[in-house]
Amino acid sequence: MGLLEAIFLGIIQGVAEFLPISSSGHLAIFEKIFHMDEAGFSFDVFLHMGTLVAVFAVYWKDILRLIVDGIGIIIDASVNALSFLKSLRTKEAPVYRRVIKNAYRKFALLIIVSTIPTAIIGYLGKELMDKASDTLIVPGICLMITAILLFMSDQIPDGDKTPKKTSYFNAVFIGVCQGIATLPGISRSGTTITSGLLCGLRRDFAVKYSFIMSIPAIIGAMMLEIPDMGRDIALTSASCYVAGAVVSAIVGYICIRTMLVVVRNKKFKYFAYYCAVVGLIAVIASFFVS
Repeated sequence: MGLLEAIFLGIIQGVAEFLPISSSGHLAIFEKIFHMDEAGFSFDVFLHMGTLVAVFAVYWKDILRLIVDGIGIIIDASVNALSFLKSLRTKEAPVYRRVIKNAYRKFALLIIVSTIPTAIIGYLGKELMDKASDTLIVPGICLMITAILLFMSDQIPDGDKTPKKTSYFNAVFIGVCQGIATLPGISRSGTTITSGLLCGLRRDFAVKYSFIMSIPAIIGAMMLEIPDMGRDIALTSASCYVAGAVVSAIVGYICIRTMLVVVRNKKFKYFAYYCAVVGLIAVIASFFVS
């Protein structure tokens, strides 16, 4: 894989990660058609790292607050645990701190809850996901499933849930959907935004939730790939990895801004048409491309 190919895949990643058309599906299709399979799954993770930078660039204020309040949750929960242990020794009634005391703490805990099922599905299904990317028919079928989800999302009535009203069951459901979306062709953003809308989340909050919850998922995928990264980079070059990540970050930033408008105006159907067509082409091509 050369530098131009890496830049091209970086553009595909930046566009497809945040527009609801599945970055993993498009990467699998283009890598297969143009015989760029030697890049390895580690290259895909590097591209996701670039889009991670884009998320931080757009939502850095929210992310900073979530980090601060997340640390606050850990501190207060630890103090409460110590108070409980002390009460067992002294027989005195423990005094507990209120752990979830503002919207950002609730949001941080919701993200943590969503990440748990995503991590379990991602870890158990890692080998399956790798094999699914080696063929065109799986991404093709999954893209057509994505098209159905996107058609659904435009028909869902507007919700009013913010972090305060969102339940932990909602968080688990969204996390499971994100785990399933690791299949190439199932759009992560499209799936998680649609699942959020089904749970009654306000449309702008569903977008924010979707993009911010991608952070631990991407970091987790990177950690799983660390043992293989050295080998994969040796097969190409470090410059290709860096170029792809930088391009995906820049393009991803632009596409996040675009998605905020798309979801608000209920324009997912146009992406649904696109996914249906590309998915059908991929399925047909699977019989001709080895």
